[in-house]
Amino acid sequence: MLMKPFVRTFKSKEILAETFAKELFEKIEKYSHLNKIFNIALSGGNTPNLLYSAICEKYRDAINWNTVHFYWSDERCVPPTDLQSNFASSYHFLLKNIIIDISHIHRIKGEDESKKEAIRYSNEILENVKIVNDFPFFDLIMLGVGTDGHVASIFPDRLNLFESNKICEVSVHPQTKQNRITLTGKVLNNAGIIAIIVFGIEKAEIVADILNETEMSKNLPAGLLNPVKGKLEWFLDKEASKLL
Repeated sequence: MLMKPFVRTFKSKEILAETFAKELFEKIEKYSHLNKIFNIALSGGNTPNLLYSAICEKYRDAINWNTVHFYWSDERCVPPTDLQSNFASSYHFLLKNIIIDISHIHRIKGEDESKKEAIRYSNEILENVKIVNDFPFFDLIMLGVGTDGHVASIFPDRLNLFESNKICEVSVHPQTKQNRITLTGKVLNNAGIIAIIVFGIEKAEIVADILNETEMSKNLPAGLLNPVKGKLEWFLDKEASKLL
């Protein structure tokens, strides 16, 4: 059964970022009080950088960061110093600005051979993240949406990755042919919360297709997000929600 997403729109991306930061702080604080680990998979691209900045500005010293373990929903197969690296942007805008044990940062090693790294990263997740419904359970997975409807590094020509029983797979960007390593659809849909954050007018059409459940949305990765038991939350700025 398709779960109805919880959709919120904000007057600006700045207000969206502040709201997301506050809610993330509250979630982590709750886990900290219960002495539980909060496992989060970060997204790539430029969209989350504003969120990371908002988190650091308001909650850097308030959050017990050693309650948190950081993972990534996907990574480009480049070194961690490369400007294209999802880890690099997360490090610059968030991780280097907080006090956290390095063992809590579980990066995908994009510089290594992709197939071997997909296996290694899958094993690292298995060693650290609890299993629910036969798959790793992340408390929160952050995702963006591409103008082609892709999520993580699952592209429209790779919908089979939603049927994969693996934790991670190697994917290939359809235009650049760049190798990526991505969490598979069954792992994404097993999360406690899938938070989809979208900024900008250039995303308005694809957002409308997905949330209006058009026929085309059935062939888009973002249209296949349907948590097994968790929540699906959309955070949209005014521009991205313009066609809803």
